[in-house]
This record gives sequence, C-alpha cells and structure tokens, in this order.
Amino acid sequence: MRNTPEIFIFARLHARPGKQREVHQAMFDVQGPTRKEPGCLSYSAFQSVRDPDEFYIHTCWKDMAAFDHHAELPHTVRFVEVVEPLLDHPFKVTRSARLW
Repeated sequence: MRNTPEIFIFARLHARPGKQREVHQAMFDVQGPTRKEPGCLSYSAFQSVRDPDEFYIHTCWKDMAAFDHHAELPHTVRFVEVVEPLLDHPFKVTRSARLW
C-alpha cells in the first residue's frame, strides 16, 4: 500500500421506488458546499446507466481529519438526514486508501 495521507470515500445510494429525483437533488445540493471545503480535493457524482435508481458519490480528501471535519458540517449532516429515508438500504460510506 502506498504511503499517502489522501483518503478516498465511496458511497452507494440506491433510491426507494419513486425517490430517484429526490436522491439526485440531495446529491446536487451537497456538492457545492462540499467542493468548497479546504480539505476536499475532488467530488464526483454518478448515476448507473443500467439502474437509474442507483447513484454513487466519490470524493477525495487531503487526509482523514479533513473528511472527519466534513462529516460534522451542517451541510453534510443535513444531506444524511435528507437522503437516509430516500434509500432502500442503510447509508454507508467506505473510507479507502489508494493502493498504487
């Protein structure tokens, strides 16, 4: 494993039936403030081409402290509160380090 402080976050969001538009909007609403955070190196959002109810968020942070700070900010807390009831599974993020 490469010795890097950068942290990569992956989140999968699968909308409940009829909630696709609301999940998309919640992702859109949080991306602006997130991208402005000093510790955020990148923020990307994706929608599956095979399942329009399936979304992904991929972010890169300068280090774990930057992501931990992000998780406590009002726009992030609000995003989780809004999106959790729209999903057909528990909301979870995966914290990862780059292998190479």
